[in-house]
Amino acid sequence: MEKVVTTEKLPIKMWLSDLEEGALSQAKDLANLPFAFKHIAIMPDSHRGYGMPIGGVLAAEAEIIPNAVGVDIGCGMCSLRTDLEEINTDDLKKMMGIIRDTVPVGFNHHPQKQDEKWMPDLEKSLPIVEQEYENAMSQVGTLGGGNHFIELQKGSDGYVWIMIHSGSRNIGYTVAKHYNEKAKKLNQSMNSSVPKDLSFFPMDSGDFTSYMNEMNYCIEFALQNRKLMMERVKSAITEIIPGTAFSNFINKPHNFAAWEHHYGKDVIVHRKGATRARKDELGMIPGSQGANSYIVRGKGNEQSFESCSHGAGRVMSRSEAKRSLDVEKETEMLEKMGVIHAIRSQGDLDEAPGSYKDIEEVMKLQKDLIDIEIELKPLAVIKG
Repeated sequence: MEKVVTTEKLPIKMWLSDLEEGALSQAKDLANLPFAFKHIAIMPDSHRGYGMPIGGVLAAEAEIIPNAVGVDIGCGMCSLRTDLEEINTDDLKKMMGIIRDTVPVGFNHHPQKQDEKWMPDLEKSLPIVEQEYENAMSQVGTLGGGNHFIELQKGSDGYVWIMIHSGSRNIGYTVAKHYNEKAKKLNQSMNSSVPKDLSFFPMDSGDFTSYMNEMNYCIEFALQNRKLMMERVKSAITEIIPGTAFSNFINKPHNFAAWEHHYGKDVIVHRKGATRARKDELGMIPGSQGANSYIVRGKGNEQSFESCSHGAGRVMSRSEAKRSLDVEKETEMLEKMGVIHAIRSQGDLDEAPGSYKDIEEVMKLQKDLIDIEIELKPLAVIKG
């Protein structure tokens, strides 16, 4: 831990020495919530979000805040190890071509519904999920946009790995938006002093259970979404290199809330752009496009509510990156590294390496949260 802010109702424990003013202001809002528990934890990749900083961890006594989970419910990472020790550039390009043909990116969906076996079971009354279910059948197995990616990587263990970052697509967004609006109306009717962007459901409200149920469905949908994309990536690899075997699947969401036990009490831990890192729990921390990523093992540090960063974190906004970074400079750096990258024009610079923090510095700041198991060097990437 680098710094503790003690000016608010609860301490803010930060795993970085300098937090941008907007994100710090949001962290202070969290620390002053009437139901916040023990302290607020801010991870080393933190930056400003909506209502709550990305890279923030909040434990609440018996309340849930839709905006502290975010609009991409269940967004997270998964990794899979191949038994390949190398892939030549020509084969890599062929594989990436097949993946682009079978995994829609950005706002694109599949032209037809996917097999219903990829959809989580509808076991409870889930009104928003049910409303979006049919559309979601053509969205499962799609990457989405922003910082989502599919990457092939060479591990320090000698093997080629697959890593995928994606979320719950439109079904998660719709659930998040619906319940955030309901929370705002409820808080207004209660004359709550809580900032509007942190509107919440108390445990004794009907919408508390409804949101928890629909959120958990979206977390499961996001996992299924990643699993189906992983199947398409496996197919692309085996089409070019038949007989390839796969193992060591790891999945970790980083936008979710869950009941957990901390400091002798059951609380609802909200992680918005933060990964759970219980003792010996495996997870992933990706760098920016062209930078190393890591398979990590959690240390179960209670000070962070057993959490770590979910990535490198941004140093500039998307609009600022497009405005100020240079396409030639960014692509030249990636090409020198031999990475098959996804920067084609000025419009892609929001995901250029220069728009992100240095992942090696971010990793140094959280040595008390995780141990590095495997270092992964990028080979080829597809961005959302």
